[in-house]
Amino acid sequence: MNNTNNTTTAASRDAEYDYIVIGGGSAGSVLAGRLTEDPSLSLCLLEAGGGGNSWMVNTPVGAVVIMPTKMNNWALETVPQAGLNGRKGYQPRGKCLGGSSATNAMAYIRGNRKDYDQWAALGNTGWSYDEVLPYFKKAENNERIHNEFHGQGGPLNVSELRTDNPLQQTYLAAAREVGYPLNDDFNGAEQEGLGIYQVTQINGERCSAAKGYLFPHMDKRPNLHVEINALAQRIIFENGRAVGVEFKQNGVKKTIRATREVIVSAGAFQSPQLLMVSGIGDRAELEAQGIPVIHHLPGVGKNLHDHPDFVFGYKSNNTQDSFGLSVGGSFRVLGQIQQYRKNHTGMISSNFAECGGFLKTKPSLDIPNVQLHFVIALVDNHARTMHLGHGISCHVCLLNPRSRGTVKLSGPTMDDPLLIDPNFLGDPADVEDMVDGFKMTKKLMDANAFKDTITKDLFTADVKTDDDIRAVLRARVDTVYHPVGSCKMGTDEMAVVSPTLKVYGVAGLRVIDASIMPAVVNGNTNAPTIMIAEKAVDMIRAGL
Repeated sequence: MNNTNNTTTAASRDAEYDYIVIGGGSAGSVLAGRLTEDPSLSLCLLEAGGGGNSWMVNTPVGAVVIMPTKMNNWALETVPQAGLNGRKGYQPRGKCLGGSSATNAMAYIRGNRKDYDQWAALGNTGWSYDEVLPYFKKAENNERIHNEFHGQGGPLNVSELRTDNPLQQTYLAAAREVGYPLNDDFNGAEQEGLGIYQVTQINGERCSAAKGYLFPHMDKRPNLHVEINALAQRIIFENGRAVGVEFKQNGVKKTIRATREVIVSAGAFQSPQLLMVSGIGDRAELEAQGIPVIHHLPGVGKNLHDHPDFVFGYKSNNTQDSFGLSVGGSFRVLGQIQQYRKNHTGMISSNFAECGGFLKTKPSLDIPNVQLHFVIALVDNHARTMHLGHGISCHVCLLNPRSRGTVKLSGPTMDDPLLIDPNFLGDPADVEDMVDGFKMTKKLMDANAFKDTITKDLFTADVKTDDDIRAVLRARVDTVYHPVGSCKMGTDEMAVVSPTLKVYGVAGLRVIDASIMPAVVNGNTNAPTIMIAEKAVDMIRAGL
């Protein structure tokens, strides 16, 4: 088969492959890159977005252009959230090869050991921490840390930031001042503590899953076929088996067939959507949309959850080290662009969320339950609301929310808008944990270390009581971009896939992406999604 980095018409109607992978994001890129290491099999990767290899993706600060727009971004929204005063939330998701690994803040975080041990305890054999650690290491090429927790030689490059921003040291000084522990490896023996994030970059450029796993092979492997701008419409079933995919590309509908498996890797929102429009889901919900039922599987689209997140925002007089809208800042950025072009260092290589870490809101907790992201810019409304001048921000998110929501259809096709309901702060205990996380973060940002940096507290200056905190949480909380769980792995009646990620009730079909997580990990979800795909490749190869 012909390979391409661009849109192609090579996939004729009823072209046949061993595997079809739907979605060229973090998981799909891994699957396509790894499975085609075997030259005896063929694979077609369908990606609804573009090529994912532009300056906007490769240059780290390009994310600020992507986040508030529809460039390489699905830019979805939720239904009105009862826990957020009826507000609709924003759900940016990557729409190109690499998926959200091409648009995210690049923090390399795996979660906590106990996340995976919990998955295994729920009946997901093979998913304990000791069993998934080899796949994290297999994926990784860590430039700095060489020990039993980290890998070298993997496709995903993990490096230190190349910004040398003095605000990093201000953040660490504040942590020391208020007595919070420091940590220089959140993926090692201990997760708790604050520090500077390692990032998925190589030579100061973004290392998306596509850059690590897919792009090196697209022009070299005749068994790897990639279709971009190709939106899957439905999975084709014959006699209870997935045998192909209908997709739309440049307005033309096409069909391809799979002799072995169809693999859905379209993410926590569109994986359940594709299953449902194809006839896999809750019978009553499908029939209400006029969709013929292939298999009644009530868990599809259920168990959706995400880390609810609050952002502190501050004006700053530090125009040298923070991003912002000012004449002086504009001249400085021009100089930084020249520096980046020369040696790929400086502010243009920033992931914005340069520091952060994990804290326990109560000493009695076994593991941290809140995560911080310290940003060297003023963030308001996902960078959609801009402020003159310069600033800094600090996110605090709840790592183990109890609230669960749904993904539902509004119509029978992939073109109909999704009804996304994370049910943020739906459980009262989530609110109280967020109150505690708010207080811990406010204590950090009120430290003397920040006195020469912060000139104005924009969002929380008048917040004094716990009721004030609850009110501002409901007014400002939204996603920190970690939706999972909507096609959960398990052995109970609401599970969608087995521990080998096969969809229950049909043959030849798997889901492999963040939607299979039974419970969200304690941290960012990109590295775990890549791990899931690495492990899935071994299961597929073993015939499991």
